[in-house]
Amino acid sequence: MSTDAVALREAIARARTGLVDREVVAEVVVLCAVAGEHVLVIGAPGTAKSEAVRRTADQLGGRYFEYLLGRFTEPSEIFGPVDLRRLREGLVEFETAGMLPEAEVAFLDEVFLGSTAVLNTLLGILNERVFRRGSTLLSCPLRVCVGAANSLPDDPALAAFADRFLARVFVSAVPDARLDELLEVGWSAGSRLSDPAESLLPAVDRLSEAARGCDLKGVRDQLGAAIRRLRQAGVPISDRRAVRSQRLVAAAAALDGRTAATAEDLWVLPLIAPTLDAQASAREVLSDLVALGRNSSLVYAAEEFTRGQQARADRLVEAGRRLLDELGTGPLTHDDRLRVEATLREIDAGFVLADASTALQDMRGLLVAVIQQ
Repeated sequence: MSTDAVALREAIARARTGLVDREVVAEVVVLCAVAGEHVLVIGAPGTAKSEAVRRTADQLGGRYFEYLLGRFTEPSEIFGPVDLRRLREGLVEFETAGMLPEAEVAFLDEVFLGSTAVLNTLLGILNERVFRRGSTLLSCPLRVCVGAANSLPDDPALAAFADRFLARVFVSAVPDARLDELLEVGWSAGSRLSDPAESLLPAVDRLSEAARGCDLKGVRDQLGAAIRRLRQAGVPISDRRAVRSQRLVAAAAALDGRTAATAEDLWVLPLIAPTLDAQASAREVLSDLVALGRNSSLVYAAEEFTRGQQARADRLVEAGRRLLDELGTGPLTHDDRLRVEATLREIDAGFVLADASTALQDMRGLLVAVIQQ
């Protein structure tokens, strides 16, 4: 695996720390940053959408812009005010310092509440990475924009705008099985992880370049078959989404340290299905195509969208490694022992040990040794 892929894998692991059942959000944001695409996160209020995005942005570094949109949000609040000095000279230009046009990572909460003026200007930034307003024409350094909302819009005009966000992640309340973990993490939420010493966006850019050069010939037939299956199942996939899905496949390969895409990268395809029901249908109709999916950097997302054994094994190895790092070498507390036992139970419930990967067998052995100390 390349040094850049390793650096991003470690950044993702740091971003996931302190997130409960939101690991997929962090991973898909990084996937889209490498792909040069944007992502929508849909979920009810209070489901930690903002926290997941902020933690990921903190780890990526670079210039970050965040704003909560409302129906009365003025374009100047997002794109910058009119430059009064230039206005006196008869030119309508805008001061964009610290605003969205100069951001490298952006998060727009309640994105569909923006006015027509805001959304029309935003389209140019999302599609072309160009800000045009008045006499101002600015190339934007945006790698990824994350839009968040409580639900998808019913208005056809807003649905067309939403189509510019290629990937969709739907979140719901943390399941009961992880409530204890949520309470523990929530109580200590004030202690934030330190940010990386330097921005990781240069690594993102190098991986993006690698993704653009990724060899897709080995999976193009499977991609075409997948899109046909989705459409036949009633999942609305526009031509634009079909073409751009290749970027997600290539980015997944690059983040896994490969220069050619394989069947292991097709797990990203359900992400392009536009609704929660459509994603469920996509998982079902593509189950055989995505079954081999796995990714050493995006272990939670790969498991979520493949529901495959190999992806699950990779995630458990990563979870075990993170747990061992947190525990250190000191004696186990009662809660620590319960966490180790819970991970062992999940391994034993999901796998016949003799058939499990060597990495998973080794991790189980390490966890057992910790318990027996």
